[in-house]
Amino acid sequence: MIPRIAALALTTALTIPAMAQARPVTLAARLTNYGGDGAYLAFYLTDAKGNYVKTIYMAGGRPRYYRHLGDWMRLSNGDYRGLSGITGASIGSGGLLQVTVDVADSLIDAGYTLHIDAAAQNFREMPSEITMPFTSANANQVQTSRGYIHAFAYNM
Repeated sequence: MIPRIAALALTTALTIPAMAQARPVTLAARLTNYGGDGAYLAFYLTDAKGNYVKTIYMAGGRPRYYRHLGDWMRLSNGDYRGLSGITGASIGSGGLLQVTVDVADSLIDAGYTLHIDAAAQNFREMPSEITMPFTSANANQVQTSRGYIHAFAYNM
């Protein structure tokens, strides 16, 4: 009887994560023509109290520069170990970032805020340059900024 219970527990433990649902979310950010090197962008979520929840994408692959993404660095404690598979190249001046990432359904319409921190070498850092509730209703709503990001929208 005990081996059957153990087998059932193991099977359940392996099956439940596979049942979690994720949704493809396309992030699109057009940068201004700021005239410098490629910008690093951190896309992350915070809860209603402002606590860090999860990074969903990082543009820029060199961890030594992540310290310039001020709010992301402070809130995540600089923990970039979980970024494997969700990082890409930095985005050049005037460039367009368009990337699709899988985001757990439990993070959408659940009271979280999407933040984008931006920084470029020899230029001012822009912590939380874009912030918006991470909801289905905000999908396809264009946000603008006076920093590196000229326009940003996501769709799902």
